[in-house]
Amino acid sequence: MKIDGIPFKQTGYFSKIMCDYLEEVDSLKPFYNRFPAFENFEAQIIEKQKNFPSNHREILSQSLTSQYDQIEISAGTKANIASLKEENTFTIVTGHQLNLFTGPLYFLYKIIATINLTKALQKSHSQYNFVPVYWMATEDHDFDEINYFNLNGKKIQWNKDASGGVGRLDTKGLELLSETLAAELGGSKNAEYLKTLFANAYLNHANLTEATRFLANELFKDYGLVIVDGDDAALKRLLIPYVKSDLIEEKSFKAVSTTIGALNALPENYGIQVNPREINYFYLIDGVRERIIEKEGVYFVNDTKITFTKDEVITELENHPERFSPNVVCRPLYQEVILPNLCYIGGGGELAYWLELKAYFDTVGVTFPMLLLRNSALLVTEKQSEKIAKLDLNISDLFLKQNTFINKKIRAISNIDIDFSPQKELLKVQFEALYDLATQTDQTFLGAVKAQEVKQVKGLENLEKRLLKAQKRKLKDHVIRITEIQNDLFPNKSLQERQQNFSQFYLEYGDQLIPALVENLKPLSQEFTILEFN
Repeated sequence: MKIDGIPFKQTGYFSKIMCDYLEEVDSLKPFYNRFPAFENFEAQIIEKQKNFPSNHREILSQSLTSQYDQIEISAGTKANIASLKEENTFTIVTGHQLNLFTGPLYFLYKIIATINLTKALQKSHSQYNFVPVYWMATEDHDFDEINYFNLNGKKIQWNKDASGGVGRLDTKGLELLSETLAAELGGSKNAEYLKTLFANAYLNHANLTEATRFLANELFKDYGLVIVDGDDAALKRLLIPYVKSDLIEEKSFKAVSTTIGALNALPENYGIQVNPREINYFYLIDGVRERIIEKEGVYFVNDTKITFTKDEVITELENHPERFSPNVVCRPLYQEVILPNLCYIGGGGELAYWLELKAYFDTVGVTFPMLLLRNSALLVTEKQSEKIAKLDLNISDLFLKQNTFINKKIRAISNIDIDFSPQKELLKVQFEALYDLATQTDQTFLGAVKAQEVKQVKGLENLEKRLLKAQKRKLKDHVIRITEIQNDLFPNKSLQERQQNFSQFYLEYGDQLIPALVENLKPLSQEFTILEFN
């Protein structure tokens, strides 16, 4: 396998705030705790160790044992769950929605980054134990975001009327989708494995939480992955004091709003990823996950007839903490309250909203984790590599916008010079002389000189465009070929990892796919990885 890398900033697919974060610019340092570098983990461990109640470990381990009760787990996962009781055990966490059949390819990259970081830390800090954790977003209610995946350019979609937390959705009706998938996969050995995997996950489990836990466990059980479902009454009980402060004092709203103000005051104009509400919790029961809204001392559950007085909502919280579901602002806090966590691994959008949260964590006295941008990768098959070599393409150029990519390549292969930069430079020199002449004679002549310069430069640019267009026609076959390979690697003009499902690559590489990714993706590399199979 050939491995290459491109700095995230050079790909053109990552936001300014993420690129600046990776470069550790000074203006962003107040918005996070420690940057994820090996030398910083010891201090993070010491801080978390002092600030994480020991009874939380016992409750966490018991809850996880219960959650895994109906599933066969590996010795590594079982040992990791047991080790969470120990004071010297810490987690590395990633989180993701319950996308059908894992959804986009980067689901794998998130978990692999988590696994690989724990392995690396185990070597560098052998006196501690490190556990990779996948946090299932079981309480999400955005069904339309998770009910499909793409395979061979086709959308495999689960059509179902759904409401409430997606983890509680029953899996009825997925038989038909299983048949659709089977027809699309074909009859190879690897296809048969994928068919069985899908059927065992979704047809043999009652709800989406159980199905996703089974699926992720099957894919990563050899690496000791621990899967957490936050929709758990015992774990939610640990969150009660923080929910109470949100309901009564609007603590998260005030702290995050202040941080947003500070971010907005920066000259970089980063933009805001999420805005807090006065109360950042939903009320969650079967079929319902709706915002809690307070008006004049009465707590309403949005779009329902459910209401509480102040005393009643506190009583409800204490009796049924599982009915209070954190939104995107408070879910990170919930995670850090129940897990002895050191680092959260997420995508650029996720980390951007985490940067809004540190002041809130400080306010409630919970250690803010390190934030690590997940691995990103472009997987290039052997056939694609051969095409790229034959077309004499630089893979980094494939990241360019398509029109820019084509223009650059046409200029490179043309037997004539399409770049009129020398002519423009010469024109600039000539007009500088005219400006100097106008200044010495008649100042009113400057406007006429400027107008003529603009006209002549535009004329050159138009000639350049026409020549480039003519060359594109002349080299039409080459344009088609380079466009096809770019579209193949960047479907829908987007990153491969955001569009394609792992099954497309499993069909070709089978059970070697995940081990190859684990071996070659480096969690702290800070580069977009290109993996060429051979």
